[in-house]
Amino acid sequence: MKTSGFFFDIPGELIAQYPPAERGKSRLMVLDTAGGKREHRMVEELPLILSGPGFRGPGGPPLLVFNNSRVRKARLLGISLAAGGTVEFLLLNRIDSRTWRTMTGRTKRRRPGSRYRFPDGREGEIVPPPPGMSGEGFRYLRFDSPIDDSWLDIHGHIPLPPYINRNDEGLDAERYQTVYSDRNAAETLGPGASAAAPTAGLHFTEQLLAALDTAGIGRVFVTLHVGPGTFLPVRTEHIEDHVMHEEVYSINGETARRINAARAEGRKIVAVGTTSVRTLESAAGAGETGVPAGEGSTSVFIYPGYRFRMVDALFTNFHTPGSTLLMLAAAFAGRELILDSYAEAIRKGYRFFSYGDAMLLF
Repeated sequence: MKTSGFFFDIPGELIAQYPPAERGKSRLMVLDTAGGKREHRMVEELPLILSGPGFRGPGGPPLLVFNNSRVRKARLLGISLAAGGTVEFLLLNRIDSRTWRTMTGRTKRRRPGSRYRFPDGREGEIVPPPPGMSGEGFRYLRFDSPIDDSWLDIHGHIPLPPYINRNDEGLDAERYQTVYSDRNAAETLGPGASAAAPTAGLHFTEQLLAALDTAGIGRVFVTLHVGPGTFLPVRTEHIEDHVMHEEVYSINGETARRINAARAEGRKIVAVGTTSVRTLESAAGAGETGVPAGEGSTSVFIYPGYRFRMVDALFTNFHTPGSTLLMLAAAFAGRELILDSYAEAIRKGYRFFSYGDAMLLF
């Protein structure tokens, strides 16, 4: 299957540069993947929609599964001690107290031994990859003293995606974070957080969560730290040749119990975001009976032809052309139907990508 079959043209004015004026006040395309029928609703209508036909199973209303990983201020600006220019690093994960795996521009120039000065005078040096870790596409940055999320909260920047053509601003510290993000839950996987937001969750407010509770629609949380496996582009001609990078996840005992009970009762599982899908499908493995509690890692690549084991419906954003996220949505809905739905969203002026509108696929 060719990667070129997952591209589409998007007018620049439809790429959301800012979040909506009020969280939760976004448009929602509801797509019946079996019948190909589309409805145009609002995210705040979710409790009503999820209580209706297509979502209420024989055992009752559905169960929503959210990713509660927290976004770290992972974008860090340094000054090259050799050339004097500003260099941007995206900190992906901490190897030890001083060493981080990063992504950066012009990687061929960032050779081992290159040194940079960061805010508060701290310095860092590019070092060779640790044993067993890949250097392709990544650089390992070792600081002269430890840094942690508290330091990054002060000196780092929100890692807005490149299609948002502006620097991060004060509002992004709140709006590029879900209201239910949980720093403590993230620490169960060791020192970690996400290098990008699980953006489907950005639509949910405390009021919407309360309305879902009132409607009897349950919710549970998994943790997957969003990294390059989620957002790196597909550069191969055929999508089957693309290799996903590994991301770590955790499912606690209560979450696993409730998911498995919901399936046994005939209730549908609605994944909020592609990272929740990847967590559930990876945890289920080849089994059909449910998900186990525990920690794991995933490099699963979901594209058309994949058979879903755990997920009955998907709440997600509109994704970038040629991305693994779009391919996952196409696996759920079918390539032609998802691209046709995107074309309709463009005609109707939906807002696209991280700060844009949403889709509900079932």
